[in-house]
Amino acid sequence: MSELAQKPSTIRLGDLEVSRLGFGAMRLPGKDVWGEPLDRQKAVRVVQRAVELGVNLIDTSWYYGPFTANEIIADALHPYPAGLVIATKLGGQRLPDKSWAPFNKPAELRQGCEHDLRTLRREVLDVVHLRYMPTAVSWEEQVDALIALRQEGKIRHIAVSNVSVAQVEVALARTPIVAVQNMFNVSGGRGALAKASHSEVESPEAVLALCEEKGIAYLPFFPLAVGQVGRHRGVVEVAQAHGATAAQIAIAWLLARSKVMLPIPGTGSLEHLEENCAAGRIALSADEVQKIAAGAR
Repeated sequence: MSELAQKPSTIRLGDLEVSRLGFGAMRLPGKDVWGEPLDRQKAVRVVQRAVELGVNLIDTSWYYGPFTANEIIADALHPYPAGLVIATKLGGQRLPDKSWAPFNKPAELRQGCEHDLRTLRREVLDVVHLRYMPTAVSWEEQVDALIALRQEGKIRHIAVSNVSVAQVEVALARTPIVAVQNMFNVSGGRGALAKASHSEVESPEAVLALCEEKGIAYLPFFPLAVGQVGRHRGVVEVAQAHGATAAQIAIAWLLARSKVMLPIPGTGSLEHLEENCAAGRIALSADEVQKIAAGAR
């Protein structure tokens, strides 16, 4: 059986090297990614356990909560262990009605950067994703705002999120990009999920292909299709063959799908965290990878 899901085990984000299975912090706040979780100490323990299990990339944003996810991460891990990389995200905000809205004028991006620095208790942000949301502010102006923040020493590396091939190319023409965070999962990352993420991009495979060509890490959001992987016939059949859960096979498939893939499944559950991390040890054959991929078309 091929070990596609295990090699390579790490990937580089610029001069930073991380394991190819990270942790997404979006599930740490309360319901609807808003306010405090029901059990804050449990959330703190989830973050600590992730690092104990070998996770050294945590993906978060000041607007998860807002502020809550970052504060939980800082409470759990500060002072941060050597080698831990925290990736954040700018370009959005949460409104009082819990909706998501653009926050990507240069001054707003700067304000978001300061929010991340303060709540994470950092002097510099390791990796910052610029998340595209429809707005009157040009994409070029947004990218240039992050470049300015990097030149000031507030950002180490720039990444982008929810973007098209054209937007990645525009960004690359202005600055190195170390990661792309876009929709990708066994369902194909289309339909209702794409609409929910405000995604206006073409086929996820097109952006992934560009990342492979350029050697850019691809962080798939909604890697478990918001719990819908159990409805994927190919995933269920492969899971039964491996004695694994559908979620584990969905993660293993992402790792096997491309050497630049860096899944960041999120959870507020210790049990699910252990399960997700164990998925990195599952090796899928080429036939199994293709079987699951065929069901996503």
